[in-house]
Amino acid sequence: MPLRSTARTSLVELVIEQMERLIADGEWPVGAKIPAEPVLVEQLDVGRNTVREAVRALVHTGMLEPRQGDGTYVRARSGFGAAVQRRLRRAANLEAYEVRSCLERDAARYAAERRTDEDLAALREALAVRGRAWEAGNVPRFVEADVRFHRAVAAAAHNSLLAELYEQFSDALREALAAVVDTPLLPDAVRHQFDAHAAIVDAIEARDPDAAERAALAHLAEAADALREPPARPADGTNSNDATEEEPRS
Repeated sequence: MPLRSTARTSLVELVIEQMERLIADGEWPVGAKIPAEPVLVEQLDVGRNTVREAVRALVHTGMLEPRQGDGTYVRARSGFGAAVQRRLRRAANLEAYEVRSCLERDAARYAAERRTDEDLAALREALAVRGRAWEAGNVPRFVEADVRFHRAVAAAAHNSLLAELYEQFSDALREALAAVVDTPLLPDAVRHQFDAHAAIVDAIEARDPDAAERAALAHLAEAADALREPPARPADGTNSNDATEEEPRS
């Protein structure tokens, strides 16, 4: 079969590639609002129609999300991440936790085998940030801190594919995490789980892969069990945990 000349890359495709790189490299992080159209036209030195087509293409993949009267926001770091988000939106929180446990079990085990001192320092810092966010009572910040902690575990596993898969999954999991954390009928001990997360770090520090795996599975199983059978609300409508609610353990 004879070789044929390849088609020249269009200007729109070049702009799409630049935008994808900005998103993938974190210049435009997930949740951030991208520059307005006039700014993009000036920065990219292209016409409005080119910018609009590029943005429309990324909206179609699910990486960008237009919000009426507000602007366009980054929804996912890749087309794969956007696909995961679409599928996760059709899944129950319990299903998401079960899939998450598969990733986190292996991440914790490999992290215990391969972590460096720098990885351990990052884990301790992420754990502290998570605790402070809980004490502040800021659910969005706590969810971000929780995601950061588990990404640090995945990074410590030193498996680039596993880390990327977890990053894409955790981007898609934010809404599910927020829903679980903000469920008033779950005990604080389940929603926060400081001791459970500390156990993961301790096992990784001790280079004990079996203990790290058990700790990772245990903390997710506790939340999954609570999702299966949340505590019943008393007949008077009050929260059964109000009278005995524990202070955050951090």
